[in-house]
Amino acid sequence: MSTLFLHGLGAVGEVWRGAGFSPDLPGHGSAGWDAPYSFEKHARHVLALLPDESVDVVGHSMGGVVALTLAGLVPQRVRSVVALGVKVAWTPEELDFAQALPQRPPKVFASRAEAAERFLKVSGLAGLVPAEDAVVDAGIVDRGDGWSLAQDPRTFGVGAFDMRALVGDAGCPVVLARGEHDGMVTHAQLADLQDDAVSLAALGHNAHVEDLGAILALIPR
Repeated sequence: MSTLFLHGLGAVGEVWRGAGFSPDLPGHGSAGWDAPYSFEKHARHVLALLPDESVDVVGHSMGGVVALTLAGLVPQRVRSVVALGVKVAWTPEELDFAQALPQRPPKVFASRAEAAERFLKVSGLAGLVPAEDAVVDAGIVDRGDGWSLAQDPRTFGVGAFDMRALVGDAGCPVVLARGEHDGMVTHAQLADLQDDAVSLAALGHNAHVEDLGAILALIPR
């Protein structure tokens, strides 16, 4: 393994298909539910799956925060980090909303189609991935009495983070990137953290789904 790929909140590792090793993070997909959640818990989960060698880590959104956390925990195991589409500025209202979501019970849908629609909305993949896709199959569960998301709602309570500190503590080359049309984070916000932050033309928040090659090209060589 030379590169590890980490998905964002609400998504699954399958979203990185064809790129390389891309595990499901705790509380997502097949990884099982293990609340409470934190970025460090996610990072340690990933660390236990890695061979005893250094890797480049590419993380999308929440996965980018996990990648930076991993680099800070075990700098000798991480050669570089590409953090894509990480939301770095939060309003108090947004933080309050994120903390309220874990209190809601998992919703059960009458049909796969309804569960698929919800998964695509939560993961930000609506319009990019068809409902019949394997990515969707990895993100929903047939409960017998209905369908639900594989995601544990408590994953939304993962908490806040200090992006500047994470980048400073990484101990390896870090690339901060976003799609040009990403509504979650602006170029100015990333440039405030890193002078050579990258905005990828014509891409959105899920830039890795729209153009995987453009993301792979960001990995320092």
